[in-house]
Amino acid sequence: MEIILKEDVLKLGRKGDVVKVADGYGRNFLLPQRLAIAANPANLRNIEQMRASAARREARDRDAALALAAQLAQVKLVFERRAGEKDALFGSVTSMDIMHSLAERGFDLERRKIDLPDPLKSLGDHKVTLHLFRDVKAELAITIARESTGDESAADAAPTPEA
Repeated sequence: MEIILKEDVLKLGRKGDVVKVADGYGRNFLLPQRLAIAANPANLRNIEQMRASAARREARDRDAALALAAQLAQVKLVFERRAGEKDALFGSVTSMDIMHSLAERGFDLERRKIDLPDPLKSLGDHKVTLHLFRDVKAELAITIARESTGDESAADAAPTPEA
């Protein structure tokens, strides 16, 4: 049986693909779950129109992602965190922190697009990859600096006893 996929199906194909499947798989699973439609001439015409509009939409989204990547290349995020003597942070910088900092600068980015397998836990400069579109990635520069505490300034301002 030939069907047209309406959604991406793991190990079978992507949305819009015309695939040949076993009759039972198509009739008992794909069609009732509305993951596919029968591959008749009318549906094939409709799918060609859908592919054309999807190609236009994908080109527009890709252009927007490239423009966003160019803007993000100019951004450098600075986080101030408390750190121990060996430059290890007491906390960490997570993808959520990065997302909020970008949102404050006017960039609306989903957290899952930030490629940060483990939170950043040391002072210094870091590079984080952002997946903006299928093959569009951007590098984001992040600096984690030691948080200035009030203790240092209070020690400088404290009067010294004079004998």
